[in-house]
Amino acid sequence: MSKIICKNNIFVLETKNTHYVMGIDEAGYNHHIHWGQKCDVSDYCADNTGDENSNHTRLDEYKQELTPFGQTMYRECDIKAEFEDKCREINLKYDGYKKSDDMLSLVFSDKFYPLEITLNYQIFENSDIIKRWTTIKNTGTGRIDFEKISSAQFSLPSVNAYTFKNTNGAWGGEFIETNNVLEGGYTVFESRKGSSNHNNSPYFIAYQNADEKTGDVYFASLAYSGNFKVSCSRDLYGITRVVMGMNDFDFSHTVNGGEIFDTPPVYCGYVQGFGEMTRQMNRFAVNHILPKQFNDKPLPVLYNSWEATGFDVSVNNQSALAERAAEMGVELFVMDDGWFGQRKNDRAGLGDWYVNNEKFPNGLNELIERVNELGMDFGIWVEPEMVNPDSDLFRKHPDWAYHYPNREACTLRHQLVLNMTRKDVQEYIFNLLDELLSNHNIKYIKWDMNRPFSETGAENLQNPKMYSYLHTMAVYNIVDKLKEKHPEVAIETCASGGGRCDLGALSHYDQAWTSDNTDGIDRMTIQKGYSLLRPAKTMRAWVTDIEGINKPCSLDFRFAVAMQGSLGVGGNLTKYSDSDLEICKKNIALYKQIRDVVQFGDLYRILDIEKDEVLLNQYVTVDKSKGVAFLLANGTRFYKKRIPVCFDGLDENKRYKLTIKNNTYEKSGAYLMNVGIPLHIHGVDYNEIILIEEV
Repeated sequence: MSKIICKNNIFVLETKNTHYVMGIDEAGYNHHIHWGQKCDVSDYCADNTGDENSNHTRLDEYKQELTPFGQTMYRECDIKAEFEDKCREINLKYDGYKKSDDMLSLVFSDKFYPLEITLNYQIFENSDIIKRWTTIKNTGTGRIDFEKISSAQFSLPSVNAYTFKNTNGAWGGEFIETNNVLEGGYTVFESRKGSSNHNNSPYFIAYQNADEKTGDVYFASLAYSGNFKVSCSRDLYGITRVVMGMNDFDFSHTVNGGEIFDTPPVYCGYVQGFGEMTRQMNRFAVNHILPKQFNDKPLPVLYNSWEATGFDVSVNNQSALAERAAEMGVELFVMDDGWFGQRKNDRAGLGDWYVNNEKFPNGLNELIERVNELGMDFGIWVEPEMVNPDSDLFRKHPDWAYHYPNREACTLRHQLVLNMTRKDVQEYIFNLLDELLSNHNIKYIKWDMNRPFSETGAENLQNPKMYSYLHTMAVYNIVDKLKEKHPEVAIETCASGGGRCDLGALSHYDQAWTSDNTDGIDRMTIQKGYSLLRPAKTMRAWVTDIEGINKPCSLDFRFAVAMQGSLGVGGNLTKYSDSDLEICKKNIALYKQIRDVVQFGDLYRILDIEKDEVLLNQYVTVDKSKGVAFLLANGTRFYKKRIPVCFDGLDENKRYKLTIKNNTYEKSGAYLMNVGIPLHIHGVDYNEIILIEEV
């Protein structure tokens, strides 16, 4: 049972398997005391040590939950402010705590200035995940300008060096896993582009001697889609700290008198092994983070028309694709870019969200009704945060894009970023999308964002450096308002592929577009990186005609890769042969049979394509009655691999039936996990989907 224990200024967050402990010492300083295995609560204490010498002070050495800028603290701080008299130091005193069954708040205030800071913690039953965030309150009448506001600081327990796992990717190669040993100094993971994910990810995973099953793993993921920063450091004394939150790059945040500001939340935990980290975060995100309209419902199989028609959409070619998609068993037909304004290519039309009458002379409902007649829901692509200079919107409102008066705006993909901090821009976007949904039977929106920010001037703002935070909150707010008014509509986050797939986006969107790279071979690596701290249910994965120029793989292989998330299809179906269509139909039917296991089950990464030349991912229901394993290899070396394939996540005392290559086996869970089934894995296109059922 999870609980919070508060005694003698010691505060213990007791989760399912762990303790997270902090305290206040006699001088009133906050201390981080412990994060890890449970101990006797009566043993915890906050030591009050003196200065080491004139160059190494106690403040600089303390493990803390909150480190403000000032006094004799010289390491990375969590919060830095400038008061109206230009003082830039914060000096806090402890003011007490507030507690409920699942919430703890530690309250601090500045000894002179009207600033109150509250550290918030929330625990959850049957989980080791803790939610953390910081509340800033200006208790005076003047303004306080913050140069830095982090969401949380962490101090890791071991004095030995940790390895930090993150991602180092790019467009078309998102979520490429990296592992950096931090022996000293700083390692920083960040985004400065206005969205969160193409390069680094807004989380840390710190470990020692860990693998999928064993080893100490500490992790925390920031739920925020704007510019972020995760700063990891290790000092001479072996203390490893992490500070994470909004990036202080090109940043300032004003809190006026009487205002309250809550930082983006962080979700953190301590577990044994990367696999348990993934499984806990997957369950937690589904139950506590994803929007409630669809969090417990399986996502449909979709078809997207982009690769088939590009910008050249029409009622006729979309209807022809829809007929083939319905024949295959698709449940949701999505028309991509090109349906609006004067959108004939990527040079014009963004911002003009009205139906192109040349392409749809009878309006959009003609196509939607045809799609519905075929038994599918209808979805559509939009890119609301962007504008082409060649558009009616920009000609009418050139000031609506971020800009500096005496600078020429840079265009990427021939477009500019709309200033979403403006109320009139927010109202324009909401009203147009609301009208689109109100007048058409649309059940799905793919919300795209195809370029990072530049020329971030926002003349409308009292403090223009608040743009990244306010832009991000405006997007969240519009999505939430649309979902409230149209609760039957699912919305996908997309940003040139996987540019905005953090837990903040997934608190508002129902799913994420993982990458514009749909190559089946590349996707095995991309999808592993995505799965580390993001729920598999949200990972949209398409089967397309992109096979890889130098690494071709069959249609069955591509399905076996894409079925490991939420399945979609994106090829040009009008060019598919009858046999290709039958392969699609067969695999889509199989996916519908197993998707509850994939989307809501526990993931076990057993063999790694990079290290083992073979990919084996297995999903298992919570009650361990069903499982599905995906076994793939593409071009095993030295002609062949004969290996005993062992499974995972089963009940060792139950018996299971499974069929592999037309051979049926009935074995105990213990046998399947410890002895396994011998298989001959060879060739350039090996793929096997193995259903496992309790006898």
